Amino acid sequence: MEPIATYRVQLTPDFAFAEVVGILDHLSDLGVSHLYLSPILQAMPGSTHGYDWCPPARIDAGLGGLDGFRLLRAHAQAVGIGVILDIVPNHLGIADARHNPWWADVLRNGADSAYAHYFDLDLNFGDGALCLPWLGADGDLTALRLDDDGCLRLHDRVLTTAEGTAAPGDGPLAVLARQHYRLVPFDSMQIGYRRFLAVNDLAALRQEIVDVFDATHGWLTELAADDLFDGVRVDHLDGLTDPVGYCARLRRVIGDRLFYVEKGLSVGERLDPALVVDGTTGYDTLRIIEGAYTAASGTIELSETSQRMTGVSGDGDDLTARAKDLKHVTLIDLFSDRVRRTTELFAAAAPDVPVHNIQQAVTTLICDARLARPDYPSLVDDVVASIDRIAEANPTMADALDALEFTFTHRDHAPGAIARLGEAVAAVNAKAMEDIGYHRTGRLVSNNELGCSPLVPSVNRTEFHGHQADRARDWPLSMNALSTHDTKRSEDVRARIAVIAQTPQRWSVLVMTLWRVVPPPNDRTAYFLLQNVVGLWPQGDVPDSALCDRLAAYARKAMREAGLISSWTAVDDDAEHAMLAWLESLYTGPAATLISNFVDVIADAGRDEAIARKVLSLLLPGVGDIYQGTQWWDDSLTDPDNRRPVDYTQSLDHPKTRAIITALAVRRRTPTAFGRDSGYTDIMSKGTNSTHVVGFSRDVDGEARVVVLAVRLAHTFRTVEAREEAVVPLPPGLWRDAETGADHSEQATASTILGSRPFAILELL
Repeated sequence: MEPIATYRVQLTPDFAFAEVVGILDHLSDLGVSHLYLSPILQAMPGSTHGYDWCPPARIDAGLGGLDGFRLLRAHAQAVGIGVILDIVPNHLGIADARHNPWWADVLRNGADSAYAHYFDLDLNFGDGALCLPWLGADGDLTALRLDDDGCLRLHDRVLTTAEGTAAPGDGPLAVLARQHYRLVPFDSMQIGYRRFLAVNDLAALRQEIVDVFDATHGWLTELAADDLFDGVRVDHLDGLTDPVGYCARLRRVIGDRLFYVEKGLSVGERLDPALVVDGTTGYDTLRIIEGAYTAASGTIELSETSQRMTGVSGDGDDLTARAKDLKHVTLIDLFSDRVRRTTELFAAAAPDVPVHNIQQAVTTLICDARLARPDYPSLVDDVVASIDRIAEANPTMADALDALEFTFTHRDHAPGAIARLGEAVAAVNAKAMEDIGYHRTGRLVSNNELGCSPLVPSVNRTEFHGHQADRARDWPLSMNALSTHDTKRSEDVRARIAVIAQTPQRWSVLVMTLWRVVPPPNDRTAYFLLQNVVGLWPQGDVPDSALCDRLAAYARKAMREAGLISSWTAVDDDAEHAMLAWLESLYTGPAATLISNFVDVIADAGRDEAIARKVLSLLLPGVGDIYQGTQWWDDSLTDPDNRRPVDYTQSLDHPKTRAIITALAVRRRTPTAFGRDSGYTDIMSKGTNSTHVVGFSRDVDGEARVVVLAVRLAHTFRTVEAREEAVVPLPPGLWRDAETGADHSEQATASTILGSRPFAILELL
């Protein structure tokens, strides 16, 4: 069936297949067409997300197993809902080798393991052992112990041992010395296996090898044969060695079912047409919608406030300069293995160029890359332009850069080198920018989101509508996401924070006053955290103890991700405690009054815009994706906060829920206006307040069938007088409001069509 909207559910032992059956009627009432499940395979013990699955691939018994999944599938079909599976080809869990027989065999047998080629191993250190960077910087092994089963244990990690190398009474260090692996400090740059980003407990898989693909996808082939799913979502496509080839193989497995890929796209980048998929999981549309709801003029003033309060402006020039430095540090500190192995491959392809020159060119290109992953076929010209730009600024690298350019323009010359560089760029971008950089940049944190770019916080009308027209033409079934299990803030939190850019002077006054009332221990960290506090602050109230605890947990994670005053590898308890005490000081007394008063100013506009954004995500070209619980107000921050249980007993009589039901009902009544062959036309409002209305029609054979109007920059567009100053020219015909039943034709003011609502959907009679 052609999708109407997807609904993402996070499975847990407490919310397994049986519990999902219990919400199917609710999803049907919303108008959802497809249930979109988190990973369903058996994962590491205690996993809360499922992305650390372990072989052999089989459906998790704790979720209900194959029988429970079949029952869920049958119930979903009975109410007309399809099932989309989230699959994880890039990596698997290795924290406890007892639960991963492939990894256990590698630990026991090293390079001689039958599964060694499944993993991207690098055994070129010292004695050829597998180096595991799991120790602290001091290399302390005092926590290592030998258990009764002959396994070595390092904190929560369990390592199997080679046969005959461990006996009762042996010391753990002596046993370790007999293994095919070595434990080394995390900063030793001796990393023996390719990881998912820099996560030690997730080892990458070599899906480009046929028997690895077959071993990891046999379960999916069996489900396809029994027609037990309707589509897949592929996790972290850019982490694979050969994304295009992988998608082609997977397409043969799943047939014509829906096929989505988690894929980052940089500003101006388009999804490569060589990918045989239906589209991305929607971060590209998230950026466009976020940008449309970010006041460009306000961000300029916010740069000045940020500079004054923190010493960092966070504007485009500042972020560009910092990005290169941050990428370089991240590359050397966390991904030295990528540099070394990429250099080796390019050097082998250009033997006449000194290796150190190749390494310098590789490092520079990785850090300079402006594309999420540059080795897709359609991006060759962009890569060549980047290399030429680097060469102009660095003439001493000319010979090495020429070698890199030749390799990219002659793809068969050294395809492995190109793929390695692509993997490295994807990893460095994700870690340096999305994980570290987005926690260091505080100009407007609603822009610090997956798919978004703080460098380009706003999008103009031309870019917004151009993106939608291209999408309708090229990727009409691609997902439109606002919140996911990976987003750093929920859509509603971002919507409220974005309103700060519409009230930059009030924000400046709030910050300066708070800094006098409760001076923070670290200005830069406090400025970042304060916006998140404002995003979650209950309107007309103060945070309760549960919210305070959630904010504290978030603050601790954010501080460690940023690495400015504390980090995951060098926790500074004193710095963290000082910042958490400062947060606590905001929840009472004069500080709480100041924040409450500011929230009262922006909250209503934030909610209006949250609803308007949701309607856009459901009716713009593509397929709207609803993350669990976001049919109601959702104040979640990053994981694990956004995986909290959802209360499905909440009423459908809720402004956001009603908007979703209305929008999806229209899609169902006029499916051809939103399907594969539908069209999209911008509707340009007129008048002094015309920029406050996003308008477009969804078309069939060039004729408008549905008109969508949504309010933007709502802070100064909530009165009748303001809305009278925006006039909407409607396409020919008589148009009926899907919510109110009122009829309109020719043209009408936003006040007439919208009233006080944040959106209107009109259907052609």
